[in-house]
Amino acid sequence: MTGLIEDHGIIGDLHTAGLVDRDGTIDWLCLPRFDSAACFASLLGTARNGFWRIAPAGGGAADRRGYRGDTLILEHVWDTPTGSVKVIDLMPPSTGQHDVVRIIEGLTGRVAMHSELRLRFDYGRSVPWMHRTDGMIVGVAGPDSVALHCEVPTYGRALTTHSDFTVEAGQQVSFVLAWGPSHRPPAEPADPRRALDETEAFWTDWAGKCTYDGPYREAVLRSLLTLKALTYEPTGGIVAAPTTSLPEGIGGVRNWDYRYCWLRDSAFTLDALIRSGYDDEARHWRDWLIRAIGGNPGDLQIMYGLGGERRLAEYEIDWLSGYEKSQPVRVGNAAAEQLQIDVYGEVIDTLARARQHGLPPERHVWALQEKLMEHLEGAWTGPDEGLWEIRGPRRHFVHSKVMSWVAADRTAREIETYGLPGHRDRWRALRATIMSDVLKNGYDPQRNTFTQSYGHPALDAALLQIPIVGFLPPDDPRVVGTVDAIVDELSLDSGLVLRYRTEHSVDGLPGDEGAFLACAFWLVEALHLTGRTERARDLFEHLLSLRNDLGLLAEEYDPRIGRMVGNFPQALSHIPLVTAAYLLADVPGPATGHA
Repeated sequence: MTGLIEDHGIIGDLHTAGLVDRDGTIDWLCLPRFDSAACFASLLGTARNGFWRIAPAGGGAADRRGYRGDTLILEHVWDTPTGSVKVIDLMPPSTGQHDVVRIIEGLTGRVAMHSELRLRFDYGRSVPWMHRTDGMIVGVAGPDSVALHCEVPTYGRALTTHSDFTVEAGQQVSFVLAWGPSHRPPAEPADPRRALDETEAFWTDWAGKCTYDGPYREAVLRSLLTLKALTYEPTGGIVAAPTTSLPEGIGGVRNWDYRYCWLRDSAFTLDALIRSGYDDEARHWRDWLIRAIGGNPGDLQIMYGLGGERRLAEYEIDWLSGYEKSQPVRVGNAAAEQLQIDVYGEVIDTLARARQHGLPPERHVWALQEKLMEHLEGAWTGPDEGLWEIRGPRRHFVHSKVMSWVAADRTAREIETYGLPGHRDRWRALRATIMSDVLKNGYDPQRNTFTQSYGHPALDAALLQIPIVGFLPPDDPRVVGTVDAIVDELSLDSGLVLRYRTEHSVDGLPGDEGAFLACAFWLVEALHLTGRTERARDLFEHLLSLRNDLGLLAEEYDPRIGRMVGNFPQALSHIPLVTAAYLLADVPGPATGHA
């Protein structure tokens, strides 16, 4: 049976990533890219849909596990009646090929081990044709081919490759699974021990560049390592998560494909990277963003593929039963076709932060930004689907209007600060017009709070962004009232925060979801900005306690069942962890302001 979402760790090679359960099972892996079809999909189905388990012959969860130092090398240790054994899992980054390396190391005594490899391509549907060649076992199905190299004998049974072997103290046994396109000769697997050394050196060197030196360094660094693991190196794009269809509510239908790049994350992603010393990654993310959004400003999407692909057609996979029977399992994401006006603000804020941090400018970017503003000038007054990708009627979401204000504000300020050519007074006037409209239509004076959308009294945790982006100063009574209202109406007993109340049916979907972790980190920032730092710090440290033992967070946490839910690990949970840690450590935060 598939373990809990938080029972997993992530390994990856900056092209794709796999999830490894506590019992030594890789139950999710897409090759060769994050958005490729999975060859191990038992996470979303059953053992029939593919997995690879290496563990003591008696099975069971590891007694302890952890990453090797500040790396993405994952180690599981079992203490058995006959001895102790370690399984080391890694995917060597930046090698030009895609290898899963698994090294079994005897620690004490003698331990009988078992490897069970069940390859199933096309999300668990296609059984590969297996054959032996040049000392390797090769599996081919359609466009995909894998070559398995191992140092112990194997045998086939029930369309599965098995191996039984014993390791003694000081002994190592290795397995390497190498992917390649089926029209080429089988890939030559990496040398496992060299791969281990080089992978450890790569991640250790990368982690050593982190400049954060506050009280939450361990949490910040692991979040940054996770963000790096979610990066598609060839383009610089960063996926929201390496998984699809892990449910926001166990047994529910809120199951989405997150293996794409969202613009909503862009500004704070860039800020977190640069402030932590990762200028190259920030520049690559900025460059990916510019390439992705190129074209007609009216065609700006909320998300794109790893290379900037626009067509992310959504369909359902009916042969997978879903994580704990949570159906449907979806591939692709129809929300890419939605109208979300807030993305204009998020993109322009990202470009402004890049200039503020001194990233080398792209000569054509300012012209593109002007075109975006010209389009937004006429578009901001309309309704949209909003930040949370509502699959219901369009509304005038307050957050979307606020982010339109951000776009006008940042553009006007850049003209003033950098002497860039443009219509400063035009964007100042637009900024003032948007603010007046929001204050008139998006604020409820009786309740002293902003609302989710015009004409609707419901609240939305996205409103916590109002002081963070500088729409109003933190000490404005309307800001304080909004933060208090969200605490009163959207916070759960645990202090966690819902995005909105699903019973209001704003999203047009049945069922409910867990508390959205990014919103809780935004609440940390909002509490601190409004002068309640002790409450902010208590909430932040509570959120840190919800990470699994590897320091990883999913999209949401359901305190009713005490479990993580949603796709995992989630960039939008780890990014605000970093920014909140900077804020609480009295390190200057993202640029904000109001006029």
